[in-house]
Amino acid sequence: MPMADRFAAISDVHGNRWALEAVLSDIARLGIGAVVNLGDSLWGPLDPAGTAELLMALDPPSVRGNEDRIVVAPDAGREGTATWRFVRSALEPRHLEWLRRQEITALAADGRALLFHGTPRRDDEYLLETVGPAGAAPRPAAEVDAIIGASAQELVLCGHSHVPRTVRLPGGRLAVNCGSVGLQAYDDDAPFFHVMENGTPHARYAVLERAPTGWTAVHRSVDYDWPAAAAAAERNGRPDWAVWLRTGRAV
Repeated sequence: MPMADRFAAISDVHGNRWALEAVLSDIARLGIGAVVNLGDSLWGPLDPAGTAELLMALDPPSVRGNEDRIVVAPDAGREGTATWRFVRSALEPRHLEWLRRQEITALAADGRALLFHGTPRRDDEYLLETVGPAGAAPRPAAEVDAIIGASAQELVLCGHSHVPRTVRLPGGRLAVNCGSVGLQAYDDDAPFFHVMENGTPHARYAVLERAPTGWTAVHRSVDYDWPAAAAAAERNGRPDWAVWLRTGRAV
């Protein structure tokens, strides 16, 4: 079946080569020949260079994530951090150039699918969730529809929150967050403190298929060597990541 009708979506690998290898193996086992990548590919205390080599060899349609942007053009708060220095020291100029070429949006599936990391307007904004003083919560479908705006695409794909979710929008469009390949939990303090967690350490991705009745999404959960990834995080100074990788929980 051609990509126009069936493909896999990955996102938020975050330098987790072990998880990416397992996901790509699962995709191949299913006989899926096409993959799209929704960003935040290399940031993290794991194996950014090994991950870059796998993704560049695969050469999927890819969009820029907020952490991709920070890797190549850091803001004042990130450039001096140990994780930023680790990632930049691991990457070669050709890896950085691969990130620089990525745009905030792209099309796939013969133009039927709109790809972005956060939202079409910002790479650091959640599409399917809102964040308030009480934490993160699902965003109403009408608000999701308004953020996406008018478009001809019947399928919209995002990442960023690391939480797999499918929402049918007013008018029939399907919005899908394919989850995270490489990191199943984290906490953040912007705009308010919140946690995102999937409850287990399994790698996530989604399979998209177009039928006569429209697009469907199947969210997949894949076993991989998360103890190895957690050990790398500990070696590279991020015990918080090690906990998130081992448990899929942020608290």
